[in-house]
Parts: sequence; structure tokens; C-alpha cells
Amino acid sequence: MNIKKYKKNPLTVLLSILLPLGGLGGLLTSCSDFFDQDSTYIVDAKKDHLNNATDTIYSLTGILNKVQAIADRTVLLGEARGDLMTVTDVTPADLRAVANFTIGDDNMYNNPLDYYAIINNCNYFIAKADLELKNSRNQFIFKKEYAEVKAIRAWTYLQLVTTYGRVPFVTEPIMTKEESERSYPMYDIKQVCNYFINEDNLSALVDEELPEELPNYGPIKSLPSKNFLFPVRLVLADLYLWSENYFEAAKYYHDYLNTRNGRNSIYPTTNYAAEWYDLVEWNYTDQELTSDKLWLEYSFGSEVELSTAIDNELITMIPMDSIPSEGHYSQLRDIFNTSSQNNYQASLVPSNKIINLSESQVYCYNDQGDVKYAPKNFSNHRNGDLRLSQAWVNDGNHVVDGTRYPRQIIRKHLTKHVHIYRRTLVYLRLAEALNRAGYPRYAFQILSSGVNTDVLQDSIIPHYRADSLKIMEDFNFPGTRLSSISSAYVANSSPYRDGNFEVNTIGIHSRGSGFTPANEYYQMPYNPNITDPAEQLAWQQDKVEEMIIDEEALEFAFEGYRFYDLLRVALRRNDPAWLEKKIQGRNGTAPSGVSVDLKDQNNWFLRWKGRIGF
Repeated sequence: MNIKKYKKNPLTVLLSILLPLGGLGGLLTSCSDFFDQDSTYIVDAKKDHLNNATDTIYSLTGILNKVQAIADRTVLLGEARGDLMTVTDVTPADLRAVANFTIGDDNMYNNPLDYYAIINNCNYFIAKADLELKNSRNQFIFKKEYAEVKAIRAWTYLQLVTTYGRVPFVTEPIMTKEESERSYPMYDIKQVCNYFINEDNLSALVDEELPEELPNYGPIKSLPSKNFLFPVRLVLADLYLWSENYFEAAKYYHDYLNTRNGRNSIYPTTNYAAEWYDLVEWNYTDQELTSDKLWLEYSFGSEVELSTAIDNELITMIPMDSIPSEGHYSQLRDIFNTSSQNNYQASLVPSNKIINLSESQVYCYNDQGDVKYAPKNFSNHRNGDLRLSQAWVNDGNHVVDGTRYPRQIIRKHLTKHVHIYRRTLVYLRLAEALNRAGYPRYAFQILSSGVNTDVLQDSIIPHYRADSLKIMEDFNFPGTRLSSISSAYVANSSPYRDGNFEVNTIGIHSRGSGFTPANEYYQMPYNPNITDPAEQLAWQQDKVEEMIIDEEALEFAFEGYRFYDLLRVALRRNDPAWLEKKIQGRNGTAPSGVSVDLKDQNNWFLRWKGRIGF
């Protein structure tokens, strides 16, 4: 899907450049080698400003076309380096090197130039757009696009710096040799985040009371164009989270949830879950159990793109081309799934870590107050949490010319597009921020029951002193409806129906492990041996954080977030040994394939030709 092809005359004022990085010395770097001297620049020298209505969509779609170039690696650098997947005998060398942290300069996934092509296009738009221009209805033409381009630039820089650790930081468009020879500073993760939060004023931008945060061009090739875009509040919340400003991160995650469907209307988790619906079936042998004994309403936002069946779980995706010859074709389907294209051999498979974590969960069934727990004698990954069984199919059902091949399907990667943000991600990052802001019980309720005004009043606020309740005053969840502790599931009807009361939010853990509020094996951590309140809080924060990390693995396995989630926590804790233990444990007692020293934080990041990274 070449975004440029949506319009007959793509904007010619945008740069179409690759930016080879030059020699980096100390804290400043000249960008004299940023440009490949043989490159051509698609720049209309006669047009010094973007100052008409057609410039808006042409320029923004031109930037989105550049984003397509980093789509696959955004997933693969996050998933292959994590602990939830492992390589196979047929994994290509470049991808194997990613998984083993031995990525060289020539590795196909190590190309910072593509990130800087996005950034320079964004810099050009920001510098040239006429923000005072209005249409015939006296509406500003460029304001929404301006906010979105700033969000894309901030998101791209965040991907770049969390991948390389330290990067040349440029916020003005580089269009001449003289400009490329200036010295630019090297920024680390916190410096990049703080720039966009403070100096770039993203927070002021989203607080300007724009009626709608994002532009909306309607459907493009049957897909809503709004889902190609990056919500400014969501990007800003991520910046605060990485910069360890947890109160503000929680605020903007919450604000996004309260503006996603219009101001003062919540964007609830929904009640989609993978769940057993007939407890009687547990009395049968495993061979008699079939997949139709599971509700199949669990949504990843993947198999059915943006359909009402998944109630808009998907927030942002990078749309990709339909055929390889179009240039921006995602290879993820062939990496994660077996098919004739890869001779029925997948390059990445789930690790022992995710299998063991999933099976260690206790599935809770609550039948009119009669609480029961699922046994552990099922096959097809249906022990414990059921999300793995919904995401991953592996069997021997491919028969070609009389030969049976093992089959792997990762349902999250059956789509041709690359997914970046989805609804449940916002809730789990909100929980992560709340926990580190000093509210572990609040974070736990997001995992356990879900949150609404009643939960705040009854289960959260009573546990905090009055002088620490400021964050509660700013949060609300209008229209959020939770189930009570009566019946959780009813066969052949909507799950989580409480009498005639339809719920729209459940605890995230209930998406795979049954009715969590009644689960005695999933409780708020408390250490009776700690009497000091401050020590108890610190202990609970660490324990709840581990629960959140596990929940992120169960919910987002194979989606590309894992290594960055582990990286963020390891940096927060300043604990390299913690991250090393996670990665080295991906295959259980079997070797992980990682021989580099992950106690050295420099090895967490990529390097490129001695010019970027540590």
C-alpha cells in the first residue's frame, strides 16, 4: 500500500532523502556526512512555504510513506531481542543476529538512515507550514496536521533513541551542504524525551482544546485514515513514561482514554476475552475437548482490520503494500507464520518462557458465586491463561505432495499491516505509570477488576492518605461498567453479563485467565513482615511491577513491545542483571543463544559504523 498513490499528484516539496550519518565526536557531531552525495532531493525550490489546503494531505501522506520503511523492524527489534520468542534452524542470519544481540553494521535491520528520512521530512513540514492560514469557513488548515507531524517526529525519535541509546539530534530541516556541516548534539533517551515534552511544547499543543486531536481524511482503500496516525496525547504519555515522570505519564494516558471517543467519554477496555464457557467440559478427557468450548471473542485488532467485531481495539497501524513489488511490503507474515512462501518453516517461534508463563496462570471460573479453577491437563496451550492458545496455533496440518509439514500460525501477524498502538496497551501503560507514581493498588485494579468511579471510591481511595490523592481528583471513567462478583460467563450469550447489566470493561488479566476479581491466586501483594508504610509501598511497587511485566507478556506476546518493556524497567531499576536474567531465560534451561554480556548496558543498544549509539 503505497500511501503516495492515494493522490494523483504527491507533494513535491518534501524531501525524499536517506541520511547517512557522519563521524560522531564527543557530545557534538557534524552532519557533513548525513547526506549521500549521490542522492537526489525532491524539493521544489520555488516553494518556500506550505500554504494551501492541498499541501496538508500531500505532505502528511508523504511523511507516512517514509514511516513504512521502519515498520517491520519496529516489531522485530522489539520481539526478537526479547524473551518470548526464539530462533529456528532456518532463521536468516540477519534476524538471528538480532535475537543474539550481535547486530553488525551491514545487518538489514540496522539502518538509522530510514529514521532520519522521517525526521527530516517532519522538520521540513514544521518549519514551512503556514499555521495562520484559514479556509473559507475560517478554520485553520494546518493546525491538526502540524500537531500530528510533531507527534510522528517525537515517536520516531523515541524509536530511534531507545534502539540506539544515543543519537544525533536535529530539529531543523537539513537541505544544504552548509547546514549539514553544522555541529549537532548527541541526545540520550531522557534528553530526547525532555526536549519534546518541554522545548517542543507537545503538552501545550494537546492542551489547546482542539475539537479533534487528529486529522481525518476518511477511508483510504477501505481503511479509516485516522488509524494511520499517532495520537499526540499517547505519544506524549510514552515520552513521560520513558523519562520517568510517572504522574504526568499517567495523566496523559488517562486523558487519551477520556478523549478517544470525544471529550468526557471513556474508551473502555471492552469485555473481549478468551475464556471457557462450559465448566462441565472440564470433566471430559482432553481429547474430547475442542476449540469450540472456548469463547472466540478475544480481540488482537489484527485478523479483522478495524472491524466493529473488535470494537476498534486498534488505534494506530502502519499500512503496508499488498504485493512485494510495490516496495513497502511487510515480511512479518512470512517470518511468524508457515506458508508455501517459506517452505512451511517459520523464522521465529514462541519461547519456553511464554509457554511456561502462560501455563503457570490459574484460570478462575465464577458460576453464581461458586468459584472453581481449571485443571492443568489440556493440550494446545490451553492450560492456565488462554490468550496464548488464541494467538498461536502449531500442529502438523500442512500436507503437500504427500508430505506433512508442521504448521505455525501467529494470528497477530496474519494482517499485512503493522500495528503500533492498541487500546489494551494504553491501559497497561497507565497501570505501569500509576504504580511508579506511588499507586500500586490503583495499578493492580486495572489488572484485576478494571476501574470505574465505584472502584476508585471503594477499593482504591481508602488505602491512601488524603494528602496523596491528587491524582484521584483528576481521574474519572464516565460510563464505565464493571461486572459484580456474581455470574461471570453465560453460555451462548455475551460474556461478562451481570443479569441485564452489560459491562464494557474488565480487568486485563481477565482477558485470558477467567474472572480475576474472584481469583484467590491473583491478589494485591502485601508483606505482613513489613511494618513501615514507606517500605511496604516500595515492596508493593516492585511486586505489582512484576505482575504488570507478566501481564504485558501474556497480552502482547509476539507484537514487538517486549524488549522495550524490559529495557524500560531495567533502566528504571538500574539493574542490568535483571534484564540479563530475563533474556537468558527465554528458552528455560536451554541456551538462549546470547553470548554478549548483557550486564553491560551498552550491549542493550545497536551501533552503526561508529557514528551512532554508544
